[in-house]
Amino acid sequence: MNLPVNSNNSTAQAIEIAIRLGLIFLILAWCLQILSPFISIVAWGAIIAVAIYTPYLKLVEKLGGRKKLAVTLIAVIGIAIILVPIISLSSSMVDGATNLGDQISEGTIHVPAPPAYVEEWPVIGKKTYQLWLQASQNLRAVLERYPDQLTAIGKKMLGAAAGVGGGLLQFIVSFLIATVFLVSADSANAGLRRMAKRLTPNQGDELLDMSTSTIRSVAVGVIGIAFIQAILGGLGMMFAGVPAAGLLAIFILVLAIAQLPPLLILGPVAFYVFSAESTTVSVIFLIWSLLVSFSDAVLKPLFLGRGVDVPMLVILLGAIGGMITSGIVGLFVGAIVLALGYKLVGEWLQWGEPAKENLEQEG
Repeated sequence: MNLPVNSNNSTAQAIEIAIRLGLIFLILAWCLQILSPFISIVAWGAIIAVAIYTPYLKLVEKLGGRKKLAVTLIAVIGIAIILVPIISLSSSMVDGATNLGDQISEGTIHVPAPPAYVEEWPVIGKKTYQLWLQASQNLRAVLERYPDQLTAIGKKMLGAAAGVGGGLLQFIVSFLIATVFLVSADSANAGLRRMAKRLTPNQGDELLDMSTSTIRSVAVGVIGIAFIQAILGGLGMMFAGVPAAGLLAIFILVLAIAQLPPLLILGPVAFYVFSAESTTVSVIFLIWSLLVSFSDAVLKPLFLGRGVDVPMLVILLGAIGGMITSGIVGLFVGAIVLALGYKLVGEWLQWGEPAKENLEQEG
């Protein structure tokens, strides 16, 4: 006679648990939806905070333990490091575009005649040669023949510039969030360690330490070197008087993070410099471009941490996928997160191998 009562109680308990779990998942999903516009910004802020935490501690020590002053200095210096080169390169890009437009409208710009071998290129050789030859004779007339195409290109360039500006603004916001994380670093570290121990009680601390070292190594070894190459490449183009040097420097940054040589941008630019500037300036720029392109061979052993070996394909997919999903901020977050995931999976597989060997020995 008690069976129906027990059955009813079990059913009621199951329904109650299901309702509670459903409400919890509903609240979590709702929170995730609310926070979704800020996830990449906050994630990038956390990555920046982890990457600069060691220099922050050294600065706090030199300032006699004044954490707020150290955070303020880091915020001011960091934003200045971001904005000063960008403003300088952007100014160069605007000036270059203005001068180019004035020269085109006044008819003073000179396009060198095409070499004879251009006509022998397969498929596109003859058309390219004719168009280039006409441009060398009367560039303004050639441009007036393609108003729709030029308008479309202009709109795409403006859209790209707007996207870059929005990405830089997000990056600055992320840097400010990183300073907030630095202020509360102790409590955040304690919370993360509790969470890691809840996930893996035996290896929680090891997992968190490995994650932290991976973030720092990848951030400095990949993104830091990409920034150096982009800035050096942009300064070289500014010296050579290349139009849109700022925009080209951003392209160099994208390629360098994707582990592609900056020479893909600087090489064609060097050809332009040879046609527009003196031989001395052109040779200097070519040598500078080669040094910038191959500087990662020297910088990576210095900046990339020991024990962090991430294949180029992982960084490439992370950078491109992150940029597609989250814009320029996702470019950095994607590369770091995918590299971090690669290392975590590798560590997880290694943790399973000793246990498997022990089971085979016991068997």
